[in-house]
This record gives sequence, C-alpha cells and structure tokens, in this order.
Amino acid sequence: MNTNRPALFRVHKSFSEWLNFLQPLLLLAARVYVAWVFFASGLTKIDDWDTTLFLFELEYAVPFISPALAAWLGTAGELILPVLLVFGLFGRLGALGLTAVNIVAVVSLSEIAPAALTLHYLWGVLLLGVVAFGPGKLSVDNVIGTE
Repeated sequence: MNTNRPALFRVHKSFSEWLNFLQPLLLLAARVYVAWVFFASGLTKIDDWDTTLFLFELEYAVPFISPALAAWLGTAGELILPVLLVFGLFGRLGALGLTAVNIVAVVSLSEIAPAALTLHYLWGVLLLGVVAFGPGKLSVDNVIGTE
C-alpha cells in the first residue's frame, strides 16, 4: 500500500497544477457573470426611470435613506461597480460594493421568490470569492501590481 502513495501524490499534484491553471479563467468567468447580472439590472433601471422611482417608493423598502436617493445610489452601483469587476480594476472593492448592493436588494424586498433568493446567494458567494482571493491573474489589478 505504501508503494502506491508516491504515485497517488504525483497524480494529485498534476491534477492540482491543472486546476491552478484554470483558476484565472474561472475567476474571470465569475466576475463577468456577476457583473453582467448587476449591469443589466442597472440598464433596466435607467431605461425607465419613472418606474424605477415608483418601485423604490412602493416596492423596495431600503432602510435609512429616501427612496429617491436609494434609487440613485443603487443604479449607480449597478452601473459602475460591474465595470470595475469585469476589468479587475480595484476588483476587490468592486466585488465588495456589489456584495453590499446584493444584500440591500435582498433585505429591501418584502417578498422574494425562493429561486430569486438562491440566485442572490450564488452571486454573493461568487462576489465574496473575489473579495477573498482577488480578481486573479486576468485583471488590471494584477497587471499594475495592486492585487
């Protein structure tokens, strides 16, 4: 049984190296996916600003600030932070900001469908991965040495 151990370790090391090669691609895919979700939401908000204001006044119960300010801040966050996230420029900051937007979105809705809540959890986990590990090698942060 001990004779198999070194071979098993070599296989494990090769597999780990292969996965390490994929890490930057997977981090990029996570960043682009989550960024697109939030950016598309921001585009929807600016497409019909009157409806956005109406929803923030009657549907979304954002605590501590006025509905109009919440609409402006939420929309700005959904349009600016995803760009940072995609390029990996201040990637951790962009991911942390979108995490806050994600939390406020869940908290502010009085009723949320279980499938939608599951998606918010998925986005949150992907964003926290970028916060914890950084945007990866395929990022502006890596190129300029700030990761």
